[in-house]
Amino acid sequence: MPERKSILWVYGLSALFIALNAYFIATERYLFSLIPFVLLIILIAIFSLDKLILGIVFFTPLSLPLYELMPGLDFNMFLPTEPLLFGVLLIFIFKLIIDRTFDKKIFYHPITILIGINLLWMFFTSLTSTMTIVSLKFFLSRLWFVIGFYIFAIQLFKNKLNIGKYFWFYTFSLIIVITYTLTRQSHYGFLDQEVANYMVNPLYNDHTAYAAALAMILPVMIGLLFLKNYSYWQRIAAFVVTIILIIALVFSYTRAAWLSLAVAFVMFLLVILKIKFRTFAIIVVSSVVILLLFWTQVYMKLEKNRQDASSNFSEQLQSVTNISTDASNRERLNRWSSAIRMFREKPVLGWGPGTYMFKYAPYQFSYERTEISTNSGDLGNAHSEYLGPLAESGLFGSLSFLAVVIASIYYAMRLYRNTKDKNTKIIILSVLIGLVTYYVHGILNNFLDTDKLSALFWGFTAIIVALDIAEKQNAKELESKEEEKK
Repeated sequence: MPERKSILWVYGLSALFIALNAYFIATERYLFSLIPFVLLIILIAIFSLDKLILGIVFFTPLSLPLYELMPGLDFNMFLPTEPLLFGVLLIFIFKLIIDRTFDKKIFYHPITILIGINLLWMFFTSLTSTMTIVSLKFFLSRLWFVIGFYIFAIQLFKNKLNIGKYFWFYTFSLIIVITYTLTRQSHYGFLDQEVANYMVNPLYNDHTAYAAALAMILPVMIGLLFLKNYSYWQRIAAFVVTIILIIALVFSYTRAAWLSLAVAFVMFLLVILKIKFRTFAIIVVSSVVILLLFWTQVYMKLEKNRQDASSNFSEQLQSVTNISTDASNRERLNRWSSAIRMFREKPVLGWGPGTYMFKYAPYQFSYERTEISTNSGDLGNAHSEYLGPLAESGLFGSLSFLAVVIASIYYAMRLYRNTKDKNTKIIILSVLIGLVTYYVHGILNNFLDTDKLSALFWGFTAIIVALDIAEKQNAKELESKEEEKK
């Protein structure tokens, strides 16, 4: 009897859904048809959250902005990833309040603490913002990126096999994006740089975000070639993907990506040579101080460079420092100058997270404006992960983010130096080099308000923390075993 009742319930509810769905389709209301998919996602989240996280990672390169599907809306988000990440955020809150199964080591790790401080300050400056609703929306999106791609990812990476899955899930869909982009470019000619700037739309905002993702994944794919536990065919696959990434990077015509890879290669040498973090910090600080001391002479030298962006590779690299005629470079300087002026007016609390694009227009000087300058705030943000927070959340907002960057480099370098496991060395070096490409990219652009780069940035940071926690745990177990022997 109980089995018969269950069957009747299934048939009854199915018939009811079919009838209601037919009615809503007839009246051109299609959202009701999504209910089965929503229920399926909820079931996956409850019984197999790791698969949901990996599914989100897979769909991230393929996600579409809402305004592409529904133009005219006052808000925007990436579909399907951000609604799913919001659900993950709710699950996190539920687990904290009721379940309490999270590994406390995650929250006590210095990198997590620094990320938490950055988020708390972002929340506080959202409350004091000049546009509170805008700032709270910005904070909320940053929060679900961190929870999904960092906190839950660390839990996921307790099983080291999931680290490889995380890489491959993102890369598989990125290859779909590459195929889509290169196919479109082939119709116009691969040597047309202007065409390359928008061929990746609408999957990525522009070619610079696309190239930043390529630059972050490339060191990881190269690293996978040297993993001992990889089979011959897995290495062949990693090699083929590496070639595809390089081809895509070349035809993206993105100067910042090549610059970031050049700096990342220097970082690679420093780590391989086992240079201590203190020495690395002295090198970086000294370079910045020298640059500031001789900035006038450097600026005058840069003004003499009139090489515009080109399909020629060497000319493309030369154009990086063209601040005389290159509109993109000049506009970037205009945005940076505006951010600094905004900071000077509100140095402590800033204007509020996410508000720069709405507030910077009056802070542009006429002689710094370019042919692509705008007052409407529709052509991007401050073009810097460091100056953006400076204007939006004050000095502490910028410093707290910079602290996360420095801590990630420190713990990655320390782990590489201390671990005896060769696979761990390869993985930690690969993600560190990938992160360094974005740290450099962050000087020239800012993409952490999108899912595309947040999945890589926070995911790679999570790998550093997960492996660091695992290494400490292994060290404690070895100590306890040695004590038992004694």
